[in-house]
Amino acid sequence: MLLRLKNINTFYGKVHALKNVSLHLAEGEIVTLIGANGAGKTTILNTISGVTPAGSGDLLYHKEPVQALAPDRIVKLGISQVPEGRQVFKPLSVEDNLELGAYLRYRNREGKSSIHEDMERIFTLFPRLEERRKQLAGTMSGGEQQMLAIGRALMARPKLLLLDEPSMGLAPLVVQEIFCVLEQLRSERGMTILLVEQNAKAALRLADRGYVLETGKVILEGDAGELIENAEVKRAYLGKDKKEIWER
Repeated sequence: MLLRLKNINTFYGKVHALKNVSLHLAEGEIVTLIGANGAGKTTILNTISGVTPAGSGDLLYHKEPVQALAPDRIVKLGISQVPEGRQVFKPLSVEDNLELGAYLRYRNREGKSSIHEDMERIFTLFPRLEERRKQLAGTMSGGEQQMLAIGRALMARPKLLLLDEPSMGLAPLVVQEIFCVLEQLRSERGMTILLVEQNAKAALRLADRGYVLETGKVILEGDAGELIENAEVKRAYLGKDKKEIWER
């Protein structure tokens, strides 16, 4: 088992954001978290990455407890997060953003040649980034910035990739391209992916398994194929008035 959360409770001040959340990921799996806004999906990612530490419970990576580690130590262990809203460094070029993703590797005095080889692999995954390698990130489209945010996370050479709403605000063709890259990362590199996604149908089509969250609790879990047909998933994610969106 690559990652296991056991009875995790996370707080924002007095607000109890995650309530005894338990989930797991095996190596090479794509697992998705779905649920309404405010259900706790982003908080799970932030808890795993150490940005919002758990108040109680166990967070195990390769069976070792990591809940007390700082975010940079989490990245060093092999966990990278692509944040919601992309959050690229807009005044910097594509190349500079990617190099920042390898910051810990530079700090550990890893050879520049291997880092630049990884950058070229990113350009193979996302050819549009290569075309814009000298362009300032802030002048690119939302889809290109999302590709850059994913590429930046990959520069840390993660074993586990956490993605927060990668399709948000993007055109369907761009979303399809990004999801194809995620499948490629799993099939060719054996990467494990934990995906938070409002486009629940697309996420479940990509994923092996899924968890449905509601008000900080896991209310359903199972194989993706089963969840996509589950009426409770439709209710928890979309609500009755938006059911028609799900059926498109």
